[in-house]
Amino acid sequence: MTQVTDHGGGVRSIRVPIPDNPLGHTLVYLVDTDAGPVLVDTGWDDPASWDTLTEGITGCGTSVREIHGVVITHHHPDHHGLSGRVREASGAWIAMHAADAAIVRRTRETRPEGWFAYMAAKLTASGAPEDHVAPLREAPGALRRPSTLPGFSPALPDREIVPGELLPLPGRRLRAVWTPGHTPGHVCLHLEETHPERLPGNGRLFSGDHLLPRITPHIGLYEDPDTHGRPPYAGGVEGLAEIADPLGDYLDSLERVGRLGPAEVLPAHQHVFTDAPSRVAELLAHHEERLTGLLALLCVPLTPWQLAERMEWNRPWADIPYGSRNIAVSEAEAHIRRLVKLGRAEAVPGSDPVTYTAV
Repeated sequence: MTQVTDHGGGVRSIRVPIPDNPLGHTLVYLVDTDAGPVLVDTGWDDPASWDTLTEGITGCGTSVREIHGVVITHHHPDHHGLSGRVREASGAWIAMHAADAAIVRRTRETRPEGWFAYMAAKLTASGAPEDHVAPLREAPGALRRPSTLPGFSPALPDREIVPGELLPLPGRRLRAVWTPGHTPGHVCLHLEETHPERLPGNGRLFSGDHLLPRITPHIGLYEDPDTHGRPPYAGGVEGLAEIADPLGDYLDSLERVGRLGPAEVLPAHQHVFTDAPSRVAELLAHHEERLTGLLALLCVPLTPWQLAERMEWNRPWADIPYGSRNIAVSEAEAHIRRLVKLGRAEAVPGSDPVTYTAV
């Protein structure tokens, strides 16, 4: 049965399944406006997910043909995947932050082979063993076809979400809050209103993946295959201070959201919750504790791969699947970047693959 929840004040959520994913579902929000219903995110591009979304929209008292617009919190396929199908069915516009729209354009323009080559080089630079990298170099041709790879043909957005500005939604005050970290162009959406149940606080916040009630979002390096298969600073340590710091972006964004003090947070996964400042404080403390623990591991020089092997995950390293190991290494790299930026760790000159030690 389609699960639709009415959050009051013309806001409902639809639980759209994510196939073969422990998160289970994406909460897609339908917001009534004077111009027609607007979706916040759309869910994964899968037939069952599409059926659930359309049935859920019908359960909200409208139809997918009536959707006026789609506001995307970030470009990941469990959020943006069905946007193109919604637009085809309704003529709705799609809005996204410029930084994530640029990723969508690059994804559409980059052949899958380019992504495989980029990831192989990136993992080699992180110190991954050859037996882990080899499948990326030797991927069968069938796996390289975009039709078999979700997320390789995302819909191009029509409109740009501008941080700090109200979205053009008649009858609503929905303000964009730029919250980079999980992706470069992640946005939260602040619904400036009195809470329908008069809960204390400053409106409601659609938080995407930025602020979740019981889990922390993945914070890894911002991927960019425009480097022609060679990740930035592979094989060298020069210029490390100039490169992106996604974890630093995320922590700064958390503090920005905490200051908003919304009465209620409507996230893209799990469930709605209150007391955003307390949850922000928990996440800030979690990441500081994690950084401190990584410094203890870096008492000896380690590559990002070696650090990921030693970090605490929700299961032993030997039990972590292949794809999840790639995500874990990217998260280790993001934490290393933060430590380098803070002056608490440094790259070992001349190391290749690059290793890091605590300062």
